[in-house]
Amino acid sequence: MASELRDLYQEVILDHYKRPRNFRAMENADRTAVGYNPLCGDRITLYLRMAGQVIQDATFQGQGCAICTASTSMMTDAVKGRTTGEADALFQEFHHLVTTPPDVDVEAPSLGKLEAFSGVREFPARVKCASLAWHTLRAALHGDKQATTE
Repeated sequence: MASELRDLYQEVILDHYKRPRNFRAMENADRTAVGYNPLCGDRITLYLRMAGQVIQDATFQGQGCAICTASTSMMTDAVKGRTTGEADALFQEFHHLVTTPPDVDVEAPSLGKLEAFSGVREFPARVKCASLAWHTLRAALHGDKQATTE
């Protein structure tokens, strides 16, 4: 069963890499931030349109490896309609999922399809690829113009 689940997760990641959702610049974005991972060369620009404290829309542009692109695509879907507080909580849960040692069981059912990234824990260098979008989201939400995963 574990290998079937891993295969399903890989399919989800590959789908979002090959056909990223929300991949476009956003005119009239309320907030933007640039994320850069110097180890892998991933670079993204995240655009947010806010309605008060609610993320009304989230899009991105840039280039990155499969893990970074898929994570950014899935993150933009996941945060739409959420408050800044809910997005921060989602960041914390995602960060916990990908940084917990691989020999420790982590269940994160509230992450839904984002749980597909649990496998990156086995590859520490890839954690930065998966989390770049999330650090960039926090930078945009908190008024920073740039985020890195150094």
